[in-house]
Amino acid sequence: MTAGVAAPAGPAGRPGGELRTEYPFVLPRGYVDDAGVLHREGVMRLATARDEILPQRDPRVRENEAYLTILLLARVVTRLGTVPGITTGIIEGLFASDLAFLQDLYRRINAEGHSQAAVTCPACHHEFTVDLAGQQPGGS
Repeated sequence: MTAGVAAPAGPAGRPGGELRTEYPFVLPRGYVDDAGVLHREGVMRLATARDEILPQRDPRVRENEAYLTILLLARVVTRLGTVPGITTGIIEGLFASDLAFLQDLYRRINAEGHSQAAVTCPACHHEFTVDLAGQQPGGS
C-alpha cells in the first residue's frame, strides 16, 4: 500500500491556511456490506462540540465507555463508499484495523488540525510528508 504525498499545509491544514472541514480517507481493509461489496473510500468531517457532548448521554456509553468511539465515528464519518448512511452498526462492523485507523484520523484532524505526518524512509533516510487520510486511492 502506498501513501499519498501531501503538499505543505498552512496552520489550518491547507495551503494558505484555509479552513478544511472534510478529510477523504481510504481504509486499510474496508467495510464489507451485507451484499459482500467492499467499501474503502470515505470522508470524515471535523467534529463539533455537540458531536463530543451528545454521545456522553447515551446509555450504551454509560454501560461501556468504549462505545463512545463508535458513536463519535458514526457522527463524523459522512461517507463510506456507496453505503447510504453511516450508522453505529456500520462502524461496529468495521475490521479492528479500520476502526483503529479512523480513531487515529479523528484524533489527528480534531486535536492537531491536520492529517499529515513527517516521515523518514528507513532505507535511504529521505524525509517527506505523507497524508494519513489517504487522499489518493490506495493511500493510507
